[in-house]
Amino acid sequence: MVLGKVKSLTISFDCLNDSNVPVYSSGDTVSGRVNLEVTGEIRVKSLKIHARGHAKVRWTESRNAGSNTAYTQNYTEEVEYFNHKDILIGHERDDDNSEEGFNTIHSGRHEYAFSFELPQTPLATSFEGRHGSVRYWVKAELHRPWLLPVKLKKEFTVFEHIDINTPSLLSPQAGTKEKTLCCWFCTSGPISLSAKIERKGYTPGESIQIFAEIENCSSRMVVPKAAIYQTQAFYAKGKMKEVKQLVANLRGESLSSGKTDTWNGKLLKIPPVSPSILDCSIIRVEYSLMVYVDIPGAMDLFLNLPLVIGTIPLHPFGSRTSSVSSQCSMNMNWLGLSLPERPEEHAVRIACIFFLQHHPAMQKW
Repeated sequence: MVLGKVKSLTISFDCLNDSNVPVYSSGDTVSGRVNLEVTGEIRVKSLKIHARGHAKVRWTESRNAGSNTAYTQNYTEEVEYFNHKDILIGHERDDDNSEEGFNTIHSGRHEYAFSFELPQTPLATSFEGRHGSVRYWVKAELHRPWLLPVKLKKEFTVFEHIDINTPSLLSPQAGTKEKTLCCWFCTSGPISLSAKIERKGYTPGESIQIFAEIENCSSRMVVPKAAIYQTQAFYAKGKMKEVKQLVANLRGESLSSGKTDTWNGKLLKIPPVSPSILDCSIIRVEYSLMVYVDIPGAMDLFLNLPLVIGTIPLHPFGSRTSSVSSQCSMNMNWLGLSLPERPEEHAVRIACIFFLQHHPAMQKW
């Protein structure tokens, strides 16, 4: 008898959105199919699936142990969120190559359904960072006698939703600072900065309205500026590795000595970025708005206002400055984008799909 061959082994998820992107949250049921296409008949010991979700960090640091002696210190840590295994065909005894218990699969295409529930406890949002990641995947393994197993892994996205319509994220953020410049024995007047934003929580695509007053009583020309920063923090073996990167920025008009400038809601738009990750013990993603005064020849005067980037936008009645229609319009535009270069941008696109999937009324905007 001529043995058949495995032509293809694929995994497909039962997606509820038109873009066919598998997106889930804690407590959801993940279901799908393992698709097997064979030419001729094949004998199979087992077809298994293995689903897993975990956060993992890894980085290395060079150490000096004395003259002409150096070594590399590895830092790794992992948190597992779930680990599910199931057998779709056959049995568990992979080391048994006897003729007993083999299953014959005939030529053609075959589908094998699988289903499992994600834990009800909070899960970390899918993320790809500089020194770590949060990943969720399903792996299929086809075991045949006397042959190497055929394996395939496919990832899916999980979002731990952050609803910005909560009191703590709707509260205004504000601050005031002052700086006096000194040069030898001469002291110039102070530079003062006051800034305020209407709330702490935002979603990608929104614009932050910045209210600020800058007074320059010094003898120097200064420039008021604002910037959004993302901070990725990774934790392992009692150590922390931090990566800070610029997300968006703006520049005000130069301010000469004795002048004052007022920002009455200057807009700074939030580009596609991943949501904040606040509940993972080894990876943390945070955002901040820095309003600052660029002072030539001296340390800048700056205010840091904390931000939380969420996944559920502001309700239409939540703020007079929020345009939900423009937000949803932007979300719909993201659905047609090809896979972006940065994983963070892909994550935001998935978040928008998930939001529209669970809030169909918003698609009418």
